[in-house]
Amino acid sequence: MSIRLYSTLSRKLEELPPPPGPIRMYFCGPTVYARAHVGNARPFVVGMWLRNWLRANAYDTTLVHNITDINDKIYEAAPNASAKLAERATDWYLEDTGGLGLGMPDHLPRATEMVPQIVSFIEQLIATDHAYAVEGDVYFRVSRDPEYGRLSGQRPDQVEDQEPNPLKEDPRDFALWKANKPDEDTSWDSPWGRGRPGWHIECSVMAEELLGPAFEIHGGGLDLVFPHHENELAQSSALGHDFARIWTHNGMLRFTGEKMSKSLGNFVTLRDAIDEWGAQTLLVFFLTGHWRKPIDFSDETVAAAGTRADGFREVFRNPSEPAAESAWSGFEDALNDDFNTPEALAVMHGWRDHDLLLRALRVFGLESLAGDEAAPADLVEFAERRKQAREARDFEEADRLREEIERRGWEARDVAEAPGFRLVRRT
Repeated sequence: MSIRLYSTLSRKLEELPPPPGPIRMYFCGPTVYARAHVGNARPFVVGMWLRNWLRANAYDTTLVHNITDINDKIYEAAPNASAKLAERATDWYLEDTGGLGLGMPDHLPRATEMVPQIVSFIEQLIATDHAYAVEGDVYFRVSRDPEYGRLSGQRPDQVEDQEPNPLKEDPRDFALWKANKPDEDTSWDSPWGRGRPGWHIECSVMAEELLGPAFEIHGGGLDLVFPHHENELAQSSALGHDFARIWTHNGMLRFTGEKMSKSLGNFVTLRDAIDEWGAQTLLVFFLTGHWRKPIDFSDETVAAAGTRADGFREVFRNPSEPAAESAWSGFEDALNDDFNTPEALAVMHGWRDHDLLLRALRVFGLESLAGDEAAPADLVEFAERRKQAREARDFEEADRLREEIERRGWEARDVAEAPGFRLVRRT
């Protein structure tokens, strides 16, 4: 059975090409101005799990997960100190997601690393008359895109003013570049004066720089469909780029019935959740909800996930019972059909075969429920050197060591507890 995923763009299940692909994926990451809440982790978790499953099925898979470290929310949270806050909050995010034990995406670009490329992209949009400058700002002309709204279903004549400015040609137009303001401590030179990129253009550029102008999957939370992803699609399409073929949007985490968000003040930080319930329980909790649907977060739902995790541990405390040769097919069919983790979880609960269950748990970063296998000493040394290289921001050396570890059939996953990594066999 081929692998199919529901796409927001086509409103139907889309079939992936046969392996080895490639499958290039871009999952929108956080805007770094505060500690991440549990809901922020869902696109990270879904992206990592999907990468694991694709690789287990012989796909050449690349996952990019960005860090938005230039954004209005950061400037508002820390006037005249945005750069320091963004750096600190980025470290928090990497530490907290690392605590889940899933490892890290293949690339974690930051908007601040790609400002020259963003400026070049905007210049091309102006040159093709898809954008215009006004008093240091640059805006995208929504009227030039006859298909604007095709991702979100928004009708162009009903789009509200996203960023009020009386100097805009059209209230629907959105910012590509913003002129520097007095309380903004971080800005860059551009042909339009000192300033900074808009949010939407950052993701278009980061995605295309690392994956090319056409790639297979773009992911993120359902709350990003409009305006963020709609605007990404519009500005990339304006230059003739195919951009993403499949758009996946995960459902929101609901806390006492509402979407979990920092603005509503009804959230639990990822760090606190890991400390209270443990990474294994949180991952099993995420498994219980289909990625496209909302999932309710409460003491009761997390406790139920903990009970499920204990059930898997119990299997490994008892003798293994060989499963039928067809046992894997039910699990495989569930994940191949729109990555249905609740159905896959139900299949797994019927197994008593240790090897089969461990094979499935590895897809979700839960192999530690069976107890970790000791890695060879030289790979432990490589993993320690990789951690030191990442801390020194020597990403070229860190990538080289990661590739050597993976060539040997293992993976170094970043975790919060000492020594800061865990070596696990690859699926």
